[in-house]
Amino acid sequence: MSNTLTEGGAKGRAGDKVFSNLTLLAGCLILLVLFAVAVFLLVQALPAFTADPAKVTGGEGFWSYIWPILIGTLVAAGIALLIATPIGIGVALFISHFAPRRLAQSLGYVVDLLAAIPSVVYGAWGVAVLAPALVPVYEWLAANAGWIPIFAGPASQTGKTMLTAGIVLSVMILPIITSLSREIFLQTPKLHEEAALAMGATRWEMIRMAVFPFARAGVVSAVMLGLGRALGETMAVALVLSGGILTASLIQSGNQTIAAEIALNFPEAFGLRLAELIAAGLVLFVITLAVNMIARWIISRHKEFSGAN
Repeated sequence: MSNTLTEGGAKGRAGDKVFSNLTLLAGCLILLVLFAVAVFLLVQALPAFTADPAKVTGGEGFWSYIWPILIGTLVAAGIALLIATPIGIGVALFISHFAPRRLAQSLGYVVDLLAAIPSVVYGAWGVAVLAPALVPVYEWLAANAGWIPIFAGPASQTGKTMLTAGIVLSVMILPIITSLSREIFLQTPKLHEEAALAMGATRWEMIRMAVFPFARAGVVSAVMLGLGRALGETMAVALVLSGGILTASLIQSGNQTIAAEIALNFPEAFGLRLAELIAAGLVLFVITLAVNMIARWIISRHKEFSGAN
């Protein structure tokens, strides 16, 4: 009997060791792939960084080329976050704490289905339906709020503007923020919620004192995942934006994002032009990496107040 237990224990320890080594290998493989991608982008982008500025697109050097589309990328992603974050958190709160059970389940299914729609469908909707519908709005903004730089005219007559792209991106990232926030809100310990209510707190006070502190790190993660989707989106933005020069106005035609610039030009690119696009991808890679590092830093600061590990 003792020999059987000893053999079983030895097999168990051996299995644990194999599993531990496999997980370690998987983690190292991810880091290795990330490093290989970074090296590839850097090596392939070097010609764009060292080329004669007159030979780079625009004739003024790589950074003059990348600057407009870099700003366009950040602006489009920023607009998407400003719109989607409060709506997504509000919908998640409604589903998790206010809606009747059947309605909450139905809304949850609808949100999950929205996340499964291909990006090209969102882009087609944006260019065929949303953009024309926003033209009168842009004309009104240009006429009545044109003294504000971001609403300066002339307004686009096609509706293919940075603001339209931001709205389309907000619809795309809304399911991500909503679904993840909802799951985090539902994981709030019931004892915390019941204790707050037992002390006389209202439903909103209970959410503010018990749910939000617990879910803070998870909500930040959801928002950062949405930001990553917005930064890297290609087809939807390529369909909605018309490209062109950098402009401070959100209602004028022009501007482009890095991901859309790569998607539109990569098939025909070669030589120095190919190196320019790969260098643009390297810039987007660095931005995405920086966003994730900032997100991890924010989460680590607040994890003692939440359920994050």
